[in-house]
Amino acid sequence: MLSVLPVSVQQLGKTVASVLGDKVKNLKIAFGELTITVAASDYLAVAVLLRDIEGCKFEQLVDLCGLDYSEYKDGQHDGLRFCVTSHLLSVSLNQRVRLKVFCPDDDFPVVDSLNDVWNSANWFEREAFDLFGIIFEGHNDLRRILTDYGFIGHPFRKDFPTTGHVEMRYDPEQRRVIYQPVTIEPREITPRVIRENSYGNPV
Repeated sequence: MLSVLPVSVQQLGKTVASVLGDKVKNLKIAFGELTITVAASDYLAVAVLLRDIEGCKFEQLVDLCGLDYSEYKDGQHDGLRFCVTSHLLSVSLNQRVRLKVFCPDDDFPVVDSLNDVWNSANWFEREAFDLFGIIFEGHNDLRRILTDYGFIGHPFRKDFPTTGHVEMRYDPEQRRVIYQPVTIEPREITPRVIRENSYGNPV
């Protein structure tokens, strides 16, 4: 069986641009990869087009993740804070594309779920909800997947402390696991000392 040779990234960009038209807010080719950004209102419609239209045929969603741009470029990013990035694969045409959408509300980030377009989005969207607090409207089982049931907050947000807010330990007196405020004291990390090449060698 002959494998399908991929079209060039430039040609794929032209195909995607013609298929999506004014739904594309930004189209970028970098490092041999095509990235398209669309508005949240067009996100679901664009996903369906990318899956079904000739010349695209992205049958698989291979990854979906959340992003927090609040500290991007040392806080110089002046756009929306939360983004969802999907990586799509066309097995039949041997090509890939990255699809990005920014949540229109930083305080309550919501975008449409792609679970009805690609069922592999199910756990990926739950992960982005758990770690970033992004709501996927239309997802039929949106609940935490990595943190505990009573966990408060979203660990991958840039404003979430690296030590967390609470810690868990077993209490032998109560004979059960309990939660308590974090007891780890913040400490200075000693910088790595760079020594001269001759250090430790006899002269």
